[in-house]
Amino acid sequence: MATELVTSTNRVQKFFDDLEAQRSIISSCTQLFTTLSNHFSSLEASISQKSQLIDSNLQALESHANKTLESLHQRDNSIPERESAAAARIEEQKEAALADFAKPISAYVELSETLKSLCRKMDSSALLRFIVSKRKESASLRAEIVQAIAEAVDPPRLVLDAVEEFLNSKSAKSGVTDTRWACGILIQALFPEASFGGKSPEFCRRTVARAADLVELWYGQMDGGSETGAVGAAEAVMFLQMVVGFRLRRRFDEEYLRKLVMTFASRRDMAKIASALEFGEKLGDLIDELVKNGKEVEAVYFASESGLTERFPPINLLKSYLRNIKKNATASSKSGNNSQAAMDESSTLELNSIKAAIKCIEDLKVESEFNLESLRKRVAHLEKSKAERKKSSTAGKKSHKRAHGSSSSSTRGAGSSSFRSAKAPKYNSYPSLNRRNPAPPPQPSPVSRFSGSFNYPSQTVYDGPAANPYATAYGAPHNQSPVGLTQQHYSLPSSYGGQTNYAIYDYGHAVPPAYEPPFTH
Repeated sequence: MATELVTSTNRVQKFFDDLEAQRSIISSCTQLFTTLSNHFSSLEASISQKSQLIDSNLQALESHANKTLESLHQRDNSIPERESAAAARIEEQKEAALADFAKPISAYVELSETLKSLCRKMDSSALLRFIVSKRKESASLRAEIVQAIAEAVDPPRLVLDAVEEFLNSKSAKSGVTDTRWACGILIQALFPEASFGGKSPEFCRRTVARAADLVELWYGQMDGGSETGAVGAAEAVMFLQMVVGFRLRRRFDEEYLRKLVMTFASRRDMAKIASALEFGEKLGDLIDELVKNGKEVEAVYFASESGLTERFPPINLLKSYLRNIKKNATASSKSGNNSQAAMDESSTLELNSIKAAIKCIEDLKVESEFNLESLRKRVAHLEKSKAERKKSSTAGKKSHKRAHGSSSSSTRGAGSSSFRSAKAPKYNSYPSLNRRNPAPPPQPSPVSRFSGSFNYPSQTVYDGPAANPYATAYGAPHNQSPVGLTQQHYSLPSSYGGQTNYAIYDYGHAVPPAYEPPFTH
């Protein structure tokens, strides 16, 4: 009886084990079926979406093709009219050029007429010489040169002839500086907008091929195209303008162009040129590098021109730059063991940095975010101290020379005292003796790259000093930010001493910036 009960229990248990195994198999099959159903549903939805996208693209392509065909048809129909207009224009320019050749040379011809006459004659050498001779009238030249070049039968050829002459002068090492300046004006006149991020004009293939040959030659002359240190800032800008204007970007290594841009990032128009060079996402990396190197002002201009102000907020960058001014000036003084020269350097560094910040704030029209009045007071204070140090230094030299003359007079051989007395008034009768040893002229400030209005079509890379009281001479070659660059040393008067008190002014509002440079991690 007990044995039968045990046998029955085992059978029931086995039955339930079989049921459990069947349930597990059914559950697995159900789960697999659900997964497969979802997968196929997803594939079906994806295929349907891609099919709709393909249909949409086909429709867009068909629409674009129709518009292109219509545009080509209109261009074909306009060819006779355009040919007639071009022939009439060429005939008009030809007659004007022949008339200029027939005219007697007069010394009283206006600047604009002379420029137009030389352009009509396609005389690039005479044009360069004339521009060099009128360098003191650079503002008038820039105002007239664009219209003058338009009078030429072949403007790009005229400019390329000038570029070729400049490159030949580089090889001969004669008159390079003046020729480069004049050639730069012509290049910018040919590309009034192209070198600043605008749309460049169209050129025939022969012109582009010649431009490519000249730019390749230029590239080879710039220290073999391997380094940028031997290239001046103005020449680098001219080179990049040619690359952008004639659309020769793909002929050069991107790394070399990037180094050229970064080396001369302080040039006011380099931000637009960098945007036109199509660096893409790498432009953000360039701005990161500028911020990392303490060139927040340059970074602000680059971000503004490239449309990356959300990633690099100008207000926060400028506030960070203003906070670092005091730190950098103090570090500069300490690095020189607080010597007189180091304190002079620190003062000049602070002055130049504040001027750069003020100019950038004014260009971006964000004066409401900063306390410019205190910054301007600090600039006035530093400039006054600088003038006093210069005056004290000049007075010291004058006093030293007088003392030296008196000592020499008293130690001469035995002679009549009346003779020495007679010489003394004669020596002291020159109150302007210090003119023999004038103070060294002030060097161009690092803030010169932002010396003018940030308005590229009208105020360009070759502009001279602007009338801004907080901007210094423009066009001096430099490759560092005012944070890392120093100027002429002056001796501090005793009233100034080694002061590092910056409580006179408030760099900005007390709101801490939200921007944290990504490289600080």
